Amino acid sequence: MLDQVNFLGQDLRRPECVLTNSQGRIFTSNWDGGVSIIESDGQQWSILAKAGSHEIKPNGICLLENGDFLLAHLGNDDGGVYRLQADGTLTPFLLEVDGQPLPPTNYVHIDFQGRIWITVSTRTKPRADAYRSNISDGFIVLYENGKGSIVADNLGYTNECIASPDGKFLYVNETFARRLSRFDITDDGNLTNQTTIATFGAGIFPDGLVFDADENFWITSIVSNQVIRVAKDGSSQETMLIDVDKQHLAWVEEAFQNHSMGRPHLDNVKSDLLQNVSSLAFGGTTLNTLYLGCLLGQQIASVNQSVKGLAPSHWHFKGPQRP
Repeated sequence: MLDQVNFLGQDLRRPECVLTNSQGRIFTSNWDGGVSIIESDGQQWSILAKAGSHEIKPNGICLLENGDFLLAHLGNDDGGVYRLQADGTLTPFLLEVDGQPLPPTNYVHIDFQGRIWITVSTRTKPRADAYRSNISDGFIVLYENGKGSIVADNLGYTNECIASPDGKFLYVNETFARRLSRFDITDDGNLTNQTTIATFGAGIFPDGLVFDADENFWITSIVSNQVIRVAKDGSSQETMLIDVDKQHLAWVEEAFQNHSMGRPHLDNVKSDLLQNVSSLAFGGTTLNTLYLGCLLGQQIASVNQSVKGLAPSHWHFKGPQRP
Protein backbone atom coordinates (compact mmCIF):
# COMPACT_ATOMS: atom_id res chain seq x y z
CA MET A 1 0.00 0.00 0.00
CA LEU A 2 2.99 2.33 0.30
CA ASP A 3 2.86 2.83 -3.47
CA GLN A 4 -0.57 4.41 -2.99
CA VAL A 5 0.59 7.04 -0.50
CA ASN A 6 0.49 10.68 -1.59
CA PHE A 7 1.79 13.77 0.19
CA LEU A 8 0.27 17.19 0.81
CA GLY A 9 1.75 20.45 2.02
CA GLN A 10 5.28 21.81 2.02
CA ASP A 11 7.73 22.71 4.77
CA LEU A 12 5.24 21.93 7.54
CA ARG A 13 6.66 22.32 11.03
CA ARG A 14 6.20 19.10 13.00
CA PRO A 15 2.63 18.40 11.82
CA GLU A 16 2.00 16.01 14.71
CA CYS A 17 -1.78 16.41 14.73
CA VAL A 18 -4.06 16.45 11.67
CA LEU A 19 -7.77 17.36 11.46
CA THR A 20 -10.18 17.54 8.52
CA ASN A 21 -13.57 19.08 7.85
CA SER A 22 -16.44 18.82 5.36
CA GLN A 23 -15.02 21.62 3.20
CA GLY A 24 -11.97 19.57 2.35
CA ARG A 25 -9.67 21.63 4.55
CA ILE A 26 -6.77 20.06 6.45
CA PHE A 27 -5.52 21.55 9.72
CA THR A 28 -2.21 20.61 11.30
CA SER A 29 -0.26 21.68 14.35
CA ASN A 30 2.64 24.01 13.64
CA TRP A 31 5.65 23.82 15.98
CA ASP A 32 6.42 27.47 15.31
CA GLY A 33 3.42 28.36 17.46
CA GLY A 34 0.12 27.82 15.74
CA VAL A 35 -1.73 25.95 13.02
CA SER A 36 -1.11 25.34 9.32
CA ILE A 37 -4.05 25.01 6.93
CA ILE A 38 -4.07 23.22 3.58
CA GLU A 39 -7.07 24.26 1.51
CA SER A 40 -9.00 21.95 -0.80
CA ASP A 41 -7.23 23.56 -3.77
CA GLY A 42 -3.82 22.82 -2.24
CA GLN A 43 -3.05 26.37 -1.11
CA GLN A 44 -1.30 26.49 2.25
CA TRP A 45 -1.16 29.16 4.94
CA SER A 46 -0.58 29.40 8.68
CA ILE A 47 -1.88 31.16 11.77
CA LEU A 48 0.89 31.80 14.26
CA ALA A 49 0.60 33.37 17.69
CA LYS A 50 1.40 37.09 17.64
CA ALA A 51 4.85 38.26 18.59
CA GLY A 52 5.09 38.74 22.33
CA SER A 53 2.72 35.88 23.08
CA HIS A 54 3.70 32.95 25.26
CA GLU A 55 6.08 30.73 23.29
CA ILE A 56 3.86 27.77 22.51
CA LYS A 57 4.66 24.35 21.09
CA PRO A 58 1.39 22.90 19.79
CA ASN A 59 1.06 19.13 19.92
CA GLY A 60 -2.63 18.22 19.71
CA ILE A 61 -5.04 20.76 18.23
CA CYS A 62 -8.81 21.12 18.39
CA LEU A 63 -11.08 23.11 16.03
CA LEU A 64 -13.91 25.05 17.69
CA GLU A 65 -17.21 26.02 16.10
CA ASN A 66 -16.34 29.73 15.94
CA GLY A 67 -13.13 29.03 14.00
CA ASP A 68 -10.73 29.33 16.93
CA PHE A 69 -8.32 26.53 17.81
CA LEU A 70 -7.35 25.01 21.12
CA LEU A 71 -3.67 24.09 21.30
CA ALA A 72 -2.18 21.56 23.69
CA HIS A 73 1.16 23.11 24.69
CA LEU A 74 3.98 20.59 24.89
CA GLY A 75 6.62 22.84 26.40
CA ASN A 76 9.89 21.66 27.84
CA ASP A 77 8.79 22.54 31.35
CA ASP A 78 5.27 23.94 31.11
CA GLY A 79 2.00 22.89 29.54
CA GLY A 80 -1.63 23.80 29.43
CA VAL A 81 -4.14 24.56 26.70
CA TYR A 82 -4.29 27.87 24.82
CA ARG A 83 -6.87 29.39 22.49
CA LEU A 84 -5.64 30.71 19.13
CA GLN A 85 -7.78 33.13 17.12
CA ALA A 86 -7.55 33.71 13.37
CA ASP A 87 -5.67 36.99 13.88
CA GLY A 88 -2.98 35.28 15.95
CA THR A 89 -4.30 36.34 19.34
CA LEU A 90 -3.25 33.71 21.86
CA THR A 91 -4.95 33.48 25.26
CA PRO A 92 -4.78 30.92 28.07
CA PHE A 93 -7.65 28.43 28.08
CA LEU A 94 -6.64 26.09 30.92
CA LEU A 95 -3.24 26.28 32.62
CA GLU A 96 -3.86 24.56 35.94
CA VAL A 97 -6.06 21.92 37.50
CA ASP A 98 -6.78 21.53 41.19
CA GLY A 99 -4.45 24.44 41.89
CA GLN A 100 -1.49 22.79 40.15
CA PRO A 101 0.06 23.89 36.84
CA LEU A 102 -0.55 21.49 33.97
CA PRO A 103 2.62 19.66 32.91
CA PRO A 104 3.55 19.55 29.21
CA THR A 105 0.21 18.74 27.61
CA ASN A 106 -0.37 16.23 24.85
CA TYR A 107 -3.83 16.39 23.31
CA VAL A 108 -7.15 18.21 23.33
CA HIS A 109 -10.43 16.84 21.94
CA ILE A 110 -13.98 18.16 21.64
CA ASP A 111 -16.73 15.55 21.76
CA PHE A 112 -20.17 15.52 20.14
CA GLN A 113 -21.66 16.97 23.32
CA GLY A 114 -19.27 19.92 23.30
CA ARG A 115 -17.14 18.77 26.23
CA ILE A 116 -13.37 19.29 26.09
CA TRP A 117 -11.07 16.38 26.98
CA ILE A 118 -7.36 16.98 27.61
CA THR A 119 -4.60 14.43 28.06
CA VAL A 120 -1.29 14.79 29.88
CA SER A 121 1.03 11.91 29.08
CA THR A 122 3.25 12.07 32.15
CA ARG A 123 4.33 14.12 35.15
CA THR A 124 7.86 12.71 34.84
CA LYS A 125 10.70 15.13 34.03
CA PRO A 126 12.20 14.81 31.52
CA ARG A 127 9.31 13.19 29.66
CA ALA A 128 11.60 10.69 27.94
CA ASP A 129 12.17 9.00 31.29
CA ALA A 130 8.51 7.92 31.08
CA TYR A 131 9.00 5.88 27.91
CA ARG A 132 8.61 2.89 30.20
CA SER A 133 6.01 0.19 30.71
CA ASN A 134 6.36 0.53 34.49
CA ILE A 135 5.53 4.26 34.73
CA SER A 136 1.87 5.27 34.94
CA ASP A 137 1.56 8.93 35.86
CA GLY A 138 -0.49 10.27 32.95
CA PHE A 139 -3.99 11.67 33.38
CA ILE A 140 -7.13 12.97 31.65
CA VAL A 141 -8.80 16.31 32.30
CA LEU A 142 -12.40 17.23 31.54
CA TYR A 143 -13.11 20.90 30.86
CA GLU A 144 -16.79 21.74 31.20
CA ASN A 145 -18.76 24.76 32.35
CA GLY A 146 -15.63 26.86 32.61
CA LYS A 147 -13.76 24.47 34.88
CA GLY A 148 -11.19 21.72 34.46
CA SER A 149 -10.82 18.65 36.66
CA ILE A 150 -8.82 15.44 36.59
CA VAL A 151 -11.23 12.60 35.84
CA ALA A 152 -8.76 9.71 35.34
CA ASP A 153 -5.23 9.28 36.66
CA ASN A 154 -2.31 6.87 36.84
CA LEU A 155 -2.33 6.04 33.14
CA GLY A 156 0.54 4.68 31.05
CA TYR A 157 1.57 7.68 28.92
CA THR A 158 -1.81 9.07 27.96
CA ASN A 159 -2.02 10.02 24.31
CA GLU A 160 -4.92 10.70 21.94
CA CYS A 161 -8.45 10.18 23.20
CA ILE A 162 -11.87 10.10 21.56
CA ALA A 163 -15.41 10.00 22.92
CA SER A 164 -18.11 7.80 21.46
CA PRO A 165 -20.73 9.73 19.44
CA ASP A 166 -23.39 9.04 22.08
CA GLY A 167 -21.15 10.52 24.78
CA LYS A 168 -21.22 7.41 26.95
CA PHE A 169 -17.61 6.26 26.59
CA LEU A 170 -14.16 7.79 26.34
CA TYR A 171 -11.36 5.83 24.69
CA VAL A 172 -7.68 6.64 25.14
CA ASN A 173 -4.37 5.26 23.88
CA GLU A 174 -1.80 4.58 26.59
CA THR A 175 1.32 4.60 24.46
CA PHE A 176 3.89 2.93 26.66
CA ALA A 177 1.41 0.74 28.52
CA ARG A 178 0.61 -0.49 25.00
CA ARG A 179 -3.12 -0.55 25.37
CA LEU A 180 -6.35 1.06 24.24
CA SER A 181 -8.54 1.76 27.26
CA ARG A 182 -12.22 2.60 27.61
CA PHE A 183 -13.94 4.52 30.37
CA ASP A 184 -17.61 4.95 31.12
CA ILE A 185 -18.55 8.64 31.21
CA THR A 186 -20.90 9.34 34.09
CA ASP A 187 -23.64 11.95 33.96
CA ASP A 188 -21.40 14.42 35.79
CA GLY A 189 -18.45 13.77 33.46
CA ASN A 190 -16.36 11.51 35.65
CA LEU A 191 -14.62 8.51 34.14
CA THR A 192 -15.24 5.12 35.71
CA ASN A 193 -14.92 1.41 34.98
CA GLN A 194 -11.61 1.47 33.12
CA THR A 195 -11.55 -1.44 30.67
CA THR A 196 -8.81 -2.62 28.34
CA ILE A 197 -10.16 -2.91 24.79
CA ALA A 198 -6.90 -3.98 23.15
CA THR A 199 -3.29 -4.60 24.01
CA PHE A 200 -0.45 -4.28 21.53
CA GLY A 201 2.65 -6.32 21.00
CA ALA A 202 6.27 -5.75 20.06
CA GLY A 203 6.93 -2.71 17.91
CA ILE A 204 3.58 -1.03 18.49
CA PHE A 205 3.29 2.22 20.45
CA PRO A 206 -0.30 3.48 20.01
CA ASP A 207 -0.76 7.22 19.52
CA GLY A 208 -3.40 8.55 17.07
CA LEU A 209 -7.01 7.40 17.40
CA VAL A 210 -10.15 7.79 15.25
CA PHE A 211 -13.32 5.87 14.40
CA ASP A 212 -14.39 4.51 11.06
CA ALA A 213 -18.06 4.57 10.07
CA ASP A 214 -18.68 1.28 11.91
CA GLU A 215 -16.97 2.67 15.03
CA ASN A 216 -13.99 0.39 14.71
CA PHE A 217 -10.77 2.03 15.87
CA TRP A 218 -7.98 3.22 13.61
CA ILE A 219 -4.70 3.76 15.44
CA THR A 220 -1.25 4.99 14.52
CA SER A 221 1.89 3.57 16.05
CA ILE A 222 4.83 5.91 16.46
CA VAL A 223 8.30 4.52 15.72
CA SER A 224 7.00 1.65 13.58
CA ASN A 225 5.00 3.85 11.18
CA GLN A 226 1.91 1.68 11.39
CA VAL A 227 -1.79 2.19 10.91
CA ILE A 228 -3.79 -0.49 12.68
CA ARG A 229 -7.51 -1.18 12.59
CA VAL A 230 -8.92 -2.60 15.82
CA ALA A 231 -12.41 -4.11 15.93
CA LYS A 232 -14.83 -2.13 18.08
CA ASP A 233 -14.92 -4.94 20.65
CA GLY A 234 -11.15 -5.40 20.54
CA SER A 235 -11.47 -8.92 19.15
CA SER A 236 -9.14 -8.40 16.19
CA GLN A 237 -6.33 -6.19 14.91
CA GLU A 238 -5.25 -5.64 11.32
CA THR A 239 -2.22 -3.74 10.08
CA MET A 240 -3.40 -1.46 7.28
CA LEU A 241 -0.09 0.26 6.59
CA ILE A 242 3.48 -0.17 7.82
CA ASP A 243 6.81 1.36 6.84
CA VAL A 244 9.80 0.61 9.04
CA ASP A 245 13.22 -0.96 8.95
CA LYS A 246 12.99 -4.18 10.97
CA GLN A 247 16.49 -3.86 12.40
CA HIS A 248 15.78 -0.32 13.55
CA LEU A 249 12.53 -1.39 15.18
CA ALA A 250 14.29 -4.27 16.94
CA TRP A 251 16.79 -1.75 18.37
CA VAL A 252 13.95 0.38 19.74
CA GLU A 253 12.10 -2.63 21.08
CA GLU A 254 15.16 -3.88 22.93
CA ALA A 255 15.58 -0.48 24.59
CA PHE A 256 11.90 -0.44 25.54
CA GLN A 257 12.11 -3.89 27.11
CA ASN A 258 15.24 -2.84 29.02
CA HIS A 259 13.60 0.38 30.26
CA SER A 260 16.24 2.44 28.49
CA MET A 261 14.19 3.93 25.65
CA GLY A 262 14.82 7.65 25.17
CA ARG A 263 14.68 10.53 22.72
CA PRO A 264 17.10 8.97 20.20
CA HIS A 265 14.68 6.07 19.76
CA LEU A 266 11.77 8.41 19.10
CA ASP A 267 13.55 11.13 17.15
CA ASN A 268 14.98 8.90 14.44
CA VAL A 269 13.25 6.73 11.90
CA LYS A 270 14.40 4.31 9.23
CA SER A 271 11.71 3.89 6.60
CA ASP A 272 10.96 4.31 2.92
CA LEU A 273 8.34 7.07 3.02
CA LEU A 274 6.66 7.75 6.33
CA GLN A 275 8.27 9.93 8.97
CA ASN A 276 7.05 8.66 12.35
CA VAL A 277 3.28 8.86 11.83
CA SER A 278 1.53 10.09 14.96
CA SER A 279 -2.09 10.98 14.18
CA LEU A 280 -4.72 10.29 11.58
CA ALA A 281 -8.00 11.65 10.27
CA PHE A 282 -10.51 10.49 7.71
CA GLY A 283 -11.43 13.18 5.21
CA GLY A 284 -12.24 13.93 1.60
CA THR A 285 -15.69 14.32 0.11
CA THR A 286 -16.65 10.73 0.99
CA LEU A 287 -14.53 10.35 4.15
CA ASN A 288 -12.56 7.61 2.39
CA THR A 289 -9.19 9.35 2.45
CA LEU A 290 -6.92 8.79 5.42
CA TYR A 291 -4.57 11.64 6.34
CA LEU A 292 -1.53 11.04 8.54
CA GLY A 293 0.23 13.55 10.78
CA CYS A 294 3.82 12.90 11.74
CA LEU A 295 6.57 13.85 14.16
CA LEU A 296 9.53 14.08 11.83
CA GLY A 297 8.30 14.92 8.33
CA GLN A 298 7.28 18.17 6.65
CA GLN A 299 4.21 16.90 4.80
CA ILE A 300 0.90 15.16 5.45
CA ALA A 301 0.62 11.67 3.97
CA SER A 302 -2.68 10.54 2.48
CA VAL A 303 -4.00 7.23 1.23
CA ASN A 304 -7.42 6.26 -0.07
CA GLN A 305 -9.33 3.54 1.74
CA SER A 306 -12.32 1.40 0.85
CA VAL A 307 -13.46 1.92 4.43
CA LYS A 308 -15.32 5.13 5.22
CA GLY A 309 -14.47 7.14 8.31
CA LEU A 310 -16.88 8.46 10.92
CA ALA A 311 -17.32 12.21 10.55
CA PRO A 312 -15.67 13.76 13.62
CA SER A 313 -17.44 16.09 16.02
CA HIS A 314 -15.94 19.16 14.31
CA TRP A 315 -16.73 17.97 10.76
CA HIS A 316 -19.10 20.83 9.96
CA PHE A 317 -17.02 23.54 11.70
CA LYS A 318 -15.76 25.78 8.91
CA GLY A 319 -12.59 26.98 10.53
CA PRO A 320 -11.02 30.43 10.16
CA GLN A 321 -11.66 32.47 7.04
CA ARG A 322 -8.98 32.19 4.40
CA PRO A 323 -7.06 35.47 3.98
